[in-house]
Amino acid sequence: MVEQAHHTKVIKHNLQSRLNRIEGQVRGLNRMIDEDVYCDDVLTQIRATRSALNSVALKLLEHHMNGCIMNKIDEGNEQQAMDELLVTFQKLMKD
Repeated sequence: MVEQAHHTKVIKHNLQSRLNRIEGQVRGLNRMIDEDVYCDDVLTQIRATRSALNSVALKLLEHHMNGCIMNKIDEGNEQQAMDELLVTFQKLMKD
């Protein structure tokens, strides 16, 4: 069984807005390559895009910890919550 997240409409809207901006940044990167923009400028934009994506991941992690993980702890599933959190951090730290 796959678990589902339960984000509020505000959180969903915030995450989707951020992801839409990132999508625009990626399209801009593609355009920069097509237009032969100077490599250093493209790399700067890649760094900004990566930073924006990391920001979304951290925001989602915050909601995951305060929601999903805390719910498991409140239900008495502390070990399951900690195991899941460890796996989540491992996923985030992989390149």
